[in-house]
Amino acid sequence: MNLIRPFAIVALSIGMLASCTSATNTPAQSSPPSAHPTTTAASADPAQAAAVDKVVQDAMKARHLRAVIVRVTTDGKEIITKAYGESMTGVPATIDMHFRNGAIAISYVSTLLLILVDEKKVSLDDKISTWVPEIPHSDEVTLGQLAHMTSGYTDYVIGNEEVDVMLYTDPFRQWAPEELLKTVTSKPLLYPPGTNWNYAHTNYLILGLALERLTGKRMSDLMQEKVLGPLRLTNTTDPGPGTPAIPEPALHAFTSERRSQLGIPAGTRFYEESTYWNPSWTITRGAIQTTDIFDVNETAVAMGTGRLLSQESYRKMISTDLRGATTALPGCATCFPQSEAYSYGLGIVTTGNWLMQNPLFSGEAGAFAYLPSKKVAIALALTFAEDAFAPDGSYKSEVGSNAVDPVWREIATVVAPDDPPPPMTS
Repeated sequence: MNLIRPFAIVALSIGMLASCTSATNTPAQSSPPSAHPTTTAASADPAQAAAVDKVVQDAMKARHLRAVIVRVTTDGKEIITKAYGESMTGVPATIDMHFRNGAIAISYVSTLLLILVDEKKVSLDDKISTWVPEIPHSDEVTLGQLAHMTSGYTDYVIGNEEVDVMLYTDPFRQWAPEELLKTVTSKPLLYPPGTNWNYAHTNYLILGLALERLTGKRMSDLMQEKVLGPLRLTNTTDPGPGTPAIPEPALHAFTSERRSQLGIPAGTRFYEESTYWNPSWTITRGAIQTTDIFDVNETAVAMGTGRLLSQESYRKMISTDLRGATTALPGCATCFPQSEAYSYGLGIVTTGNWLMQNPLFSGEAGAFAYLPSKKVAIALALTFAEDAFAPDGSYKSEVGSNAVDPVWREIATVVAPDDPPPPMTS
């Protein structure tokens, strides 16, 4: 399954025919997120804009990308906002299109938790058994460990064949959190809480349930009240349970991931639309969101500066304490040593001096990245052309575990050449 996951993990992909297209330049402008801009504003740095444009054009060819939407700013000044390629055959991608934000919402959930910590309503050291006593091991795991992904819970998606099969058999299924948790929480912890790290959607699903019970409010309301509203992210919304809707105009996604699951022979062409696959499995209810490139760019700035947090909470969010403190474990697909290239904080990744998130699932990928010292913010959304997929439906090796990673890193290198992010590792 192509998942919301860190770049260092190799994708475990197995899945309407559409044609691949060359890049199409779409007008852009600098504007508040709610304005849905359609005209171009002058770049604050035309030379950098041209360099970014070349990176994207080259990446579309080399990495078999169907569409790319990019926005780069420095200290709030626009370097480039542009769309490339096609959303659907004959329909150019545009900068006002909406798409799913996946793991970007993890940063919102961790920010919400830290806001509640700053308000003295809870502590990161509180055991989750206070709010979710029915979940096994809840008397051993803390709220902070969930946010840090050091709880030891097994992931309910990556490496969980039971859920993988069901997700690909019926990608439109509406999942309840309890259904997903039931598949893994009865299993032994991978390690004693706080002693190692593994990327697991399970952590944030449990954290969302705990925060709802802690506050007595729905997660969607908490998100709006504490995070999205204060940040004025007016195009970031949760369509609500039971619907995979995306506001129009929508960036359409396509994939071959289900080929193996459906038994499609390698010689038979298979490339289907995945735009409206149900994302209810991806994260806690109330944080399954759609967004646009302007809100993602603003999110990079807000999360990268800790705008809503105290200095103490911001330091915890971007902590690199896991560097050198984690190891790979037998039977754990998402356990690996943290390093300068990838250090997980509380819902955000530090790579070199950059802060980022990089969702990948259901035929689409994205990223936000922020360099505090230079106030550089990068936002990306992309979809995959048919040639991105191997004969078995997995991503081709040149695409890698998440094709958005090399793209944003190459962009970062041209806009901040004296402080580029480190190269990806595997």
